[in-house]
Amino acid sequence: MLGKVKNFALKKLIDSQMKGVPEDQKQMIMEMLDKDPKLFEKIAKEMQAELKLNGNNQTAAAMKVLPKYQKEIMAVMSPEMKEKLMQMHAGAVGRFNPDGSIRK
Repeated sequence: MLGKVKNFALKKLIDSQMKGVPEDQKQMIMEMLDKDPKLFEKIAKEMQAELKLNGNNQTAAAMKVLPKYQKEIMAVMSPEMKEKLMQMHAGAVGRFNPDGSIRK
């Protein structure tokens, strides 16, 4: 019971931080959160610690924390999510490889 309440609260917190994010991307993040809530709880805690260290700069915190968990995040993604992610970044420099690594 407590786990469900905790997951609900974590989802609400993440949703509140995603204002302006396209709905399909929000849905993809929420699906990953459902698959491995402990991973995203760990990421959230590290990002909160980083935010305190670097003056509430969310972008800097994300850029420091998220690469550490790239493999775990890619493992949680379904093949459809990976394909969609690759399509979203198709025009960007540093495209993603099928295994989730970044092409240079």
